[in-house]
Formats: sequence, structure tokens, C-alpha cells
Amino acid sequence: MNKLNHLMQKEMTRKEFLATVGFGVATLFGLSALIKLLTGKENPLQQNGKSLGYGGGAYGGERRS
Repeated sequence: MNKLNHLMQKEMTRKEFLATVGFGVATLFGLSALIKLLTGKENPLQQNGKSLGYGGGAYGGERRS
């Protein structure tokens, strides 16, 4: 928490601020992708390789008996 406080108190230019925020956002997205890779979780909108979106139901061209 001390590092965050130090970062918040530091004077910086707009360019440095945007670079810092961009690095933070990239870090968050990178960590979430790494966690997904390590846990082996698939996209929750897909099951058994079939999409649940448009075209996934009986009216989308797939017949169910």
C-alpha cells in the first residue's frame, strides 16, 4: 500500500500518467489471460464446441429430434 500511496503523491506529466495507467491496464488483462491459461477454463458462452449465440438453437438451422 505504501507504493500506491507514493505513486499517488508523485507529480507527473500527462504523458507519464497515461503511460502508467496503460501499463496497469495491460497488466490486469495479462494477468486474467494467464489465469485462464493456467486453469484451463473455456469461454462460458461455449459448451462442447457449440456457440450458444445466434444460430445455436433450433431456429438457427440446427434440428433437434
